[in-house]
Amino acid sequence: MADHPLPDSARAAGRRTPPTWAVLLAVCAGQFLVVLDVSVVNVALPSMREDLALSATGLQWVVNAYSIAFAGFMLFGGRAGDLYGRKRMFLVGLAVFTAASLAGGVAQEGWQLLAARAVQGLGAAVLAPSTLTLLTSAVPEGPARARAIGTWSAVGAGGGAAGGLVGGVLTDGLSWRWVLLINVPIGVAVLAAAARWLTESRATTGRRLDLPGAVLVTAGLAVLAYGIAETEAQGWDVPGTLVALAVAVLLILGFLLVEARSRAPLMPLKLFRVRSVSAANAVMIISGAAMMGMWFFMTLYAQNVLGYSPLLAGLALIPSSLAVVSGAKLAPVLMRSLGARPVVLLGTAVAAAGFGWQSTMRADGTFLGDILGPGIVMMAGAGLAGTPLASLAVSGADPRDAGLVSGLINTSRTMGGALGLAILSTVAASATAGADAPEALTDGYALAFRTAAVMLAGAFLLGLLWLPRERRPTSTAPTASGPSPTDQPAQEDPPGINPTAARGDTPGAAPLRQEG
Repeated sequence: MADHPLPDSARAAGRRTPPTWAVLLAVCAGQFLVVLDVSVVNVALPSMREDLALSATGLQWVVNAYSIAFAGFMLFGGRAGDLYGRKRMFLVGLAVFTAASLAGGVAQEGWQLLAARAVQGLGAAVLAPSTLTLLTSAVPEGPARARAIGTWSAVGAGGGAAGGLVGGVLTDGLSWRWVLLINVPIGVAVLAAAARWLTESRATTGRRLDLPGAVLVTAGLAVLAYGIAETEAQGWDVPGTLVALAVAVLLILGFLLVEARSRAPLMPLKLFRVRSVSAANAVMIISGAAMMGMWFFMTLYAQNVLGYSPLLAGLALIPSSLAVVSGAKLAPVLMRSLGARPVVLLGTAVAAAGFGWQSTMRADGTFLGDILGPGIVMMAGAGLAGTPLASLAVSGADPRDAGLVSGLINTSRTMGGALGLAILSTVAASATAGADAPEALTDGYALAFRTAAVMLAGAFLLGLLWLPRERRPTSTAPTASGPSPTDQPAQEDPPGINPTAARGDTPGAAPLRQEG
């Protein structure tokens, strides 16, 4: 797909081209906000619960409302940018995100906060896919673009890693409301800068927006997560639970039917006929389901059981955040010598071991033995597995579909995480049976981590049996004059965002040949 920047009013009037630093600052600030809000609320959850009288189920929806809307509309947001202009969608998405942050920060009832978080996720889904495309349109190809993309990636990873610390500082120093309100002045400033400095661009290829598909998959996922949560509160055989689960199934079936019949589907089902695409997405959904709960339950354990303040809880999770970045950096190095599939299996096994270790947590636990050690192992494994999974998915697809497949793997991770949080929260609540004593809470959190370890063991087995093996390069493979395909993923992309998905184009290297 060819992208051609369209002249904006500044260029039409003969003004100078916006400086690269200004474009980089605007898009990276938008990127940072979107990624930060995936995790920044975690350390504020106990304070939110106390102030707004949220239930345990309500707490998980503070996280899930954002994640489900973000994942469900992410591919839709990318296509909207192609059709209507990336700058326009960046501004619209950021405006929605900023307004929702204000609404959430002043919320007086639990439902108001949850609604604001869902709208925040929608704004993020419209904004995020445009960030990298705007950057690459503004920076010429070559070393300068490589440096700019590296900065963009680092900012995204930093947003995810900084979430706990930023949330802790704001909650401790001001209140939980500033976890959301801080987005307002930053968002307004970025809007002003983006309106002045960003240049409009859009795809020349005519495409349609699959709004029905986006609405159906998002609604289906939300109702399914609600139904799962209701099984703990009401049981499996209560009409309300059964109706919710049945409606979720109907919505998801409706989504599949729309995608099968649409001429421009949000998620072309034909892609899943490719073994590497279907296998990698299946493993990613299960892995994401297990791993997203780590931050949620570790934060609750640190504050509700060990008595940490929000700031101390945020500081305690920094080593885990750094571990996931380190694992993502190490993965491409191991992929060059071992291949993508073995690194996926290695990372999944390491993460499963870390979750198993974390499940031995005690009510009188220590930082070293019950937070630092298992946290580093869990997240190092997560970082190791993510990059090769994305590589396997893209390498087996038609090069024309590589951007879409990259978006799907990130969507699978986020959707799996949302469903997993609902499952693990239900599991933890079943063990505590409504008790709030430290011992009871610890038992519930430990059971959630054991369940996640079992899920990861299942992901390992699925990957072992289903992920294709790459053929090692032969004498006709690229030499030192050009990188090999397995050299392409330089690092894991920030949560929910992928360079090729944002651009909608294809990687520069030929796909890996696969066997089996």
